[in-house]
Amino acid sequence: MKSTELKSMIKEAVKEAIQDELKEILLEAVRSPKAPTVYEQQTITSTPQASPMPETDKKKLRENMMNVLGGMKTVQESISMNSSHAQGFAAPAYNPGSGANTTGQGSALPPGDVNLNQIMGLINKK
Repeated sequence: MKSTELKSMIKEAVKEAIQDELKEILLEAVRSPKAPTVYEQQTITSTPQASPMPETDKKKLRENMMNVLGGMKTVQESISMNSSHAQGFAAPAYNPGSGANTTGQGSALPPGDVNLNQIMGLINKK
């Protein structure tokens, strides 16, 4: 038996099996009881309106906030910053210790020097 004949026989068998399964699935879907239709009912609820806060409560709230913040306002007013102060904000430079392997495993170059003539020889070859 040739491989092409075997291949065509396998294709036919697979097609038949898939068709049989699809027939069974479709028949099962048709025979199964239908699920009841669900209707959603939209309800509109009104959001309660916040009543305005009395003036005395606003003053008390402001006083409480100022007490919590403490002397921050006076500290902010006394600070005068310029660009020279921002130089200390940068993250420190990463400096691995000597002998630390910063390359991935197996990707490090072998130790040794490369002559500039070797590099130029690679570039000139096309």
